[in-house]
Amino acid sequence: MGKLQEAQALMQESKEKLEKIEIETTIENGAVRVKVNGNKKIVNIEISEEVLNNKERAEDLILTAINKALEKADKASKSEISGLTSGIIPGLSNLLG
Repeated sequence: MGKLQEAQALMQESKEKLEKIEIETTIENGAVRVKVNGNKKIVNIEISEEVLNNKERAEDLILTAINKALEKADKASKSEISGLTSGIIPGLSNLLG
């Protein structure tokens, strides 16, 4: 049971670290900028005035920026969890992601 409790504590520590990590994605020379944290939560979205004039383009750019930012956050999350759990329970990081 000690290993399981240790793994749970490390997972909580990992979530707290990931909450502080900010990942930013900018597309179309700054037309849309999205920030997410390592827990894959959107922190901020910035949209340039010129993009707002075209609803369809704005929607496409926002979706693209969000998806790219979330992909980066997913990689950061997997890396963090893998690093913390590798010595505790062999194979745990493979099960989690």
